[in-house]
Amino acid sequence: MGGYVVKRLIQAIFLLKLVMIIVFLLLHMTGDPVTVMLDTDATLEDIARLKKLMGLDQPLWVQYSRFFMNALHGNFGESIEHGEPAMGLVLEHFPATIEMAVGAFAFAAIIGIPFGCLAAFKEGSVYDKSCIGVTVLIQAIPDFWLAIMFIMFFSVFLGVLPSYGRGGWSHFVMPAFVASTYHLARLARLMRSQMLEVMRQDYITTARSKGLNEKIILMVHALKNSAIPIVTVLGLDLGILLGGTVIIEVVFAWPGVGRLVVESISTRDFPVVQAAVFLLASGFVLINLAVDLLYAVLDPRISYS
Repeated sequence: MGGYVVKRLIQAIFLLKLVMIIVFLLLHMTGDPVTVMLDTDATLEDIARLKKLMGLDQPLWVQYSRFFMNALHGNFGESIEHGEPAMGLVLEHFPATIEMAVGAFAFAAIIGIPFGCLAAFKEGSVYDKSCIGVTVLIQAIPDFWLAIMFIMFFSVFLGVLPSYGRGGWSHFVMPAFVASTYHLARLARLMRSQMLEVMRQDYITTARSKGLNEKIILMVHALKNSAIPIVTVLGLDLGILLGGTVIIEVVFAWPGVGRLVVESISTRDFPVVQAAVFLLASGFVLINLAVDLLYAVLDPRISYS
């Protein structure tokens, strides 16, 4: 197990380096941050002077080498827009993103898994068909449209929930639930299909022939043996939610990393974008490693030796 973990961590280092190279190149293809920082009446001499001051007059490979060496020491540079360390700025917004991601993840798991199990348990019933229809519909609805509808209904019409910002639980409910809807629906459909597949296995038939209660068969035998693909999807969903709630954060004015990245891209604040991508990519890689290690706990037949 220890050797496998070390091997995966080494792979993660190379993966993160590749991600940073791609992000660095893509950012420099978007344009020159100097043009955003200076006034429209700036002269060519002013532009050249600022480029030299920021090191942007150097070849691209020289700029990347300098960035990479600084990043090894945790220094991603200073934010062009805010004038403070980029990683520190990202870390200030990271708790809000974690709060949103964990909340959406909890909504998806708590609602999606029972719905899928119950649909499988009542295969062919009105509930089962309704569950399939509702989950397909939810997956087809764009997040931004659903977020706007929630704001209009719960904030404007009913006036029971705030429409923007981060504060108490009332600020948290709508953005977290809207962010969870797609993942909730996908999880419910996957849970249903996995449970149906497992419940047709011979050992389930044997358990029924022994007279075991159907609920015990469902919860003890079927659910555990359906867990590996579900855990895989849950791990992917948590990683996606950490970096993929940009639209929700913008619509609800949630002060997370996603919203910060959107603002930084529009102002070509390269250090902030690079620091945010590195942090989110690291989180995604670690979550996938944790999911892989969890497989051995769920299924003793799996070994990493």
